[in-house]
Amino acid sequence: MVLGDLALDVVVAPDRGLADGTDVPGRVSLRQGGSAATTARVAAALGARVTLVTSVGRDPVGRSLVADLAGAGVAVRAFHPSGLPTARIGVIVADGERSFVAERGAADALPPDHLETAWFARADALHVPAYSLLGRPLGAAAARAIELTRRAGGVVSLDLASSGPLAGVGRRAATRLVRSAAPDLILATAAEARVLVGDADPDGLLELAPVVVVKRGSDGATVFARRDVAAAPVIRFDVATRPIRAADPTGGGDAFDAGFLVAWLGVPAASRRSVAALRRGAVAGNAAAVRYLVAKRRELVLR
Repeated sequence: MVLGDLALDVVVAPDRGLADGTDVPGRVSLRQGGSAATTARVAAALGARVTLVTSVGRDPVGRSLVADLAGAGVAVRAFHPSGLPTARIGVIVADGERSFVAERGAADALPPDHLETAWFARADALHVPAYSLLGRPLGAAAARAIELTRRAGGVVSLDLASSGPLAGVGRRAATRLVRSAAPDLILATAAEARVLVGDADPDGLLELAPVVVVKRGSDGATVFARRDVAAAPVIRFDVATRPIRAADPTGGGDAFDAGFLVAWLGVPAASRRSVAALRRGAVAGNAAAVRYLVAKRRELVLR
């Protein structure tokens, strides 16, 4: 189960540097975006049974995005608020780096009363990007989903998603939000981790979750876990990945989340904090990210 954003990515990739007051050649693509939706899509491609709970507008963009995800094997439980457009994200790609302009629109409008208990009855896990904690009323829906998942015996994973929105609410408020979610697993980049722990070691996130994975792009990932052994209370190790140069790295971190979760949740619950289980998840996450980034991503056809 994944709860959060489904958006239209408008990807702008200029062939050379932008120039004031004129145009430059390049490529403009329309693609399915949204951190939650991309994680759900990749998990489904890996063979997992996945449901995305989301909110999209009553517009052709929303209809096309839902149909596209459903065609990829994701069950979509979409809320359709009136008067709000489906989320749109402008992605400017230059020299392998990205900048975003986000119009979240309907994405933050998911109300808690849209959620049905039956959706979560057999959920092994709930994955939530941090965006889903920050929006309103989306944050209340995320809290309700976490409650229903816990009641069903499932685990909760949280991706810190983006440093800007977290920093925007301030370290204390962001930490309170994460603590309130009580995740079993936190996934983050080093920049996202710094929003919560500053310049301290990222293992400080273990105060908020028993397992933490810091994604380092082409440098792989660092895994931390708490364990009840006085002599060595923290597991820490690095997992390398095959370096690639992706023209557009958008969605790679979400694909990592999907790969990690599918592999990690396939391990018996009692063994999930073992080095073997965590390494298996990180290796699978890196492989999923590489496959996602080297694949030719299909453009969305609006209907």
